[in-house]
Amino acid sequence: METAQPTRRRFGFHRWLIVALIVVSVFAVRAYAPIRPHVQVAPEAVLGPFNVPLLGQMYLTNTMISLLIVDLILLVLALAVRRGVKKGTPVLTGIAGLIETVIEALYNLAESTAGTSARRIFPWMATIILVVLVANWSKLLPGVESIGWLHEAQGKVEGYPARELFRVGDISVSTIELSVGQSVGHSEGTLYTVAPWVRGLPTDLNFTVALALISVVMTQVIGLTTAGPGYLAKFFNFGRFARMWTRKDLGPFEAIFPFLDIFVGMLELVAELAKIISFSFRLFGNLFAGAVLMVIVGTLVPVFLPSGVLLFELFVGLIQALVFGMLTLVFMTMATQLHGGSQEQEHGGAH
Repeated sequence: METAQPTRRRFGFHRWLIVALIVVSVFAVRAYAPIRPHVQVAPEAVLGPFNVPLLGQMYLTNTMISLLIVDLILLVLALAVRRGVKKGTPVLTGIAGLIETVIEALYNLAESTAGTSARRIFPWMATIILVVLVANWSKLLPGVESIGWLHEAQGKVEGYPARELFRVGDISVSTIELSVGQSVGHSEGTLYTVAPWVRGLPTDLNFTVALALISVVMTQVIGLTTAGPGYLAKFFNFGRFARMWTRKDLGPFEAIFPFLDIFVGMLELVAELAKIISFSFRLFGNLFAGAVLMVIVGTLVPVFLPSGVLLFELFVGLIQALVFGMLTLVFMTMATQLHGGSQEQEHGGAH
């Protein structure tokens, strides 16, 4: 009987490639120290202004370009699934199979939570999760928030010296750099900062507020279409307040309940408005903080540590997409079940 010979571990090509890249990175950092891009909340204008009818002057911002990229990625994924389905194979493979697995998992999650209402809620929940996930992960692509127009640093904005690489007609292709030992404050000539062409979409508060409005407004629409006008009693519950004037045997404590119903309805209305703020700033705060963290870590410890931060941002992007979609699912499910619960309570009270 032959015994299996122990196999020797091969130190393959990919390991040598990683080691070579690390060595190159160390020498590159020593030759040219990484710079810290200007961080601001508002998106930067890339092109414009343009005169838009009824809207006036508008700019094409870097987050608008990011939105177009996100939409393009989602369209490519949808076309890949459509092509895979048209093949007629019983089991989808490749990207189509991956998307099918994700959609099936999301639908099972929606069905286990919303029950019979899952078919109405699932498209909104799944769309929000996919859009937010692609938007979160697309900001980790190379070139995002690092390639753009050079602008002269004004005021307190930190700037860096620029060096022209080459020229195409009247357009100068330049890079800003800071060599080791060079002081920005004592640099001669004009200092520049970068306005990136593409910026992470969730770092724009307009995007997160728009998603929050879609989620909250469609929650009310689904509640109204499911329960009818009775759904509005959640916010404007004047039933007992109107009936209290026709009762003669009303006790002192019973007179308080109609006013409590009105107060609770006001709280529910405020809670719905607070969801918009909560949705918007949760996603915006987490992703904007992640972008700032990558900038700071990349300038302080440019080798090794940024890779860990990128992996952490992949995890945070996935979690934030699931949180946004799950909260939408839960709120829409509560809106569809509210009317049935109130009806049961009324019938129970009558018996």
